[in-house]
Amino acid sequence: MKIRDVVNQSQANATAARIYGEPYETTDGTTILTVTRSRGILGPAPVGVFVVHDGTVSWEPAVDGTRVALFGEFIGLAAAVIATLAMLRRPPWPDLVQKV
Repeated sequence: MKIRDVVNQSQANATAARIYGEPYETTDGTTILTVTRSRGILGPAPVGVFVVHDGTVSWEPAVDGTRVALFGEFIGLAAAVIATLAMLRRPPWPDLVQKV
């Protein structure tokens, strides 16, 4: 499979504007093709790489660990805010004031 076949096939399935870098060939014959996506004014963002080795093509996605950690922190913050609001609205302990 040629590198152009990979690019043409992926362009047919593309849903967003993707930018393909120049193919890079390593010493062992592996060809690497970088893929980024356009985010408008924010600039390009890495998506992953196509790796062509011994006639087989594999996809290696680019994972941003900082983004995953930030998402987890936002979930924790939202849970703490919701729990605090629930406690302020109606505490889980019984009322100790006697009504006359």
